[in-house]
Amino acid sequence: MAAWNNGTVVAHKQWSPTLHSLYVESAIEPYKAGQFVKIGLEIDGRIVGRPYSLCNAPEARPLEFYYIEVPDGELTSRLVKLQPGDSLLVAPHANGFMILDEVPPARHLWLMATGTGVGPFLSILDTAEPWQRFERVVLVYAVRTLSELSYRQRIAEVQQKHGGQFVFVPFTSREMVDFAIHGRIPQAIADGRLERAAEINMTADDSQIMLCGNPQMIEDTMQTLTERGLRKHRRKEPGQITVEHYW
Repeated sequence: MAAWNNGTVVAHKQWSPTLHSLYVESAIEPYKAGQFVKIGLEIDGRIVGRPYSLCNAPEARPLEFYYIEVPDGELTSRLVKLQPGDSLLVAPHANGFMILDEVPPARHLWLMATGTGVGPFLSILDTAEPWQRFERVVLVYAVRTLSELSYRQRIAEVQQKHGGQFVFVPFTSREMVDFAIHGRIPQAIADGRLERAAEINMTADDSQIMLCGNPQMIEDTMQTLTERGLRKHRRKEPGQITVEHYW
């Protein structure tokens, strides 16, 4: 099997000075919502590739990648310059365990993300599975400033489609926004603000929690949840918390 397939950029959206969504047409094997795939470019005679989550539902096209421009990043400094019609490389198959197949049954599903970690959750929310399996689905999306709160229209469409079954709780940590919780996810769990905003209790009996984003958020949130009696999910040791680090 070829290590890479050819891809063609069909659109490139800039959300903020550093946040972008890249839309690509390319062949790819069937995959599960929540998985990631490598994309790459040939740079100085060698291929430089990095894994990015697929934001589109598995049956939807084009492929959609939400990424942040890394200062002096070897790949992202070139990705940001891509325009419709430009070429790049896409790995032929996706990977990753941030998928609902790995999540045990529960009444409530909590999807907690920081920054571009919301990507796999956007894919999951666009499939039928979470709405068939869970009574309530809560998306917790934490960013620094309002300008970084991307995909608000898409999230609003999820809300419109699924009504009271869906709860959206945004966070901003560096500015006050009237419709968002100010601060960080772990603190809002510890002091009860997150559950009050969602109007749902987070318990080991009722909840499954998926965490995706920066390692500090995941570490701190894991500790907070562990103190409340929840534990990391493993196939041999079922629990309530599924995680994916973003660097």
